[in-house]
Amino acid sequence: MGEERKAIRVRIGGRVQGVSFRVWTRIEAERLGLAGWVRNEDDGSVTALIVGTEGAVSTMMDRFWTGPNGASVSSVTSQDIDPGQEPDGFRVIG
Repeated sequence: MGEERKAIRVRIGGRVQGVSFRVWTRIEAERLGLAGWVRNEDDGSVTALIVGTEGAVSTMMDRFWTGPNGASVSSVTSQDIDPGQEPDGFRVIG
């Protein structure tokens, strides 16, 4: 039997735009086998939907605090959500 799937919406604050944070997120998520999306927000933050196993989601949450070279992360907040229909793959959407 497979591990239960978890879905969270994450908001990352700090210097996270203009440093390839979205591309980095997609690469890291794909390495971990996560599905979902990532986008820039008008307030300078980045939001992501992360869906995967508990372990992979937890690892990604830890990685958000580091981010890519050039990023300076000041906050990472998350909210559990109902996964609904799981996204196919991981995309940069905005």
